[in-house]
Amino acid sequence: MALRRLELDGEALKALAHPLRVQILRVLEQRDRASVTSLAAELGETTAAVSYHLRQLARHGLVEEGDTEDTEQPEGRPLVGRRRRLWRMAVDEIHMSGMAFMENEDTREAAGFLLREFQASRSRRLAHWFATATSWPEEWQKASSDMDGTVVLDPAQTRALADELKAVLDRYRELPPGEGARHVDVQYAVYPTDEGERS
Repeated sequence: MALRRLELDGEALKALAHPLRVQILRVLEQRDRASVTSLAAELGETTAAVSYHLRQLARHGLVEEGDTEDTEQPEGRPLVGRRRRLWRMAVDEIHMSGMAFMENEDTREAAGFLLREFQASRSRRLAHWFATATSWPEEWQKASSDMDGTVVLDPAQTRALADELKAVLDRYRELPPGEGARHVDVQYAVYPTDEGERS
């Protein structure tokens, strides 16, 4: 199945630049689908607030309504005739031209917020892994990896490296999940540093 990729325009960027909306997208990425009620409970928000923000995200093609499921009574028995709508991601990948948005006065604030929020989220997730790694089965501990490295490249080589890393990720995304598969967080960034001499 072809990868559904959304290139954010200025309006979609500004619509996404809200803390709760970023959190909603993260939960939907991890859960695949969720109801307004379950999202509200997980995020500590009202169903009215979550419903409003879902509709705003849907206006810009980020999320969509999917299947329905029976609601349940506390005893676990379905309520006859009552179903709730489940929400899901409308795309597999969201891309933004961060530098272009940062140069534009109309989108600079929203882009800055999103870039900071994405990085903070990555840091929180990695810190959580370090804090809980030893509670995972040994096979997952051995499967995990954390590394960084520095290479000396020109701009064209740097772009090629970033594209190749993306291609590897896309190739693994297409593989059918094996037994015991879990969501795996992959983090990388490619950028020049101020260390050493500039050419």
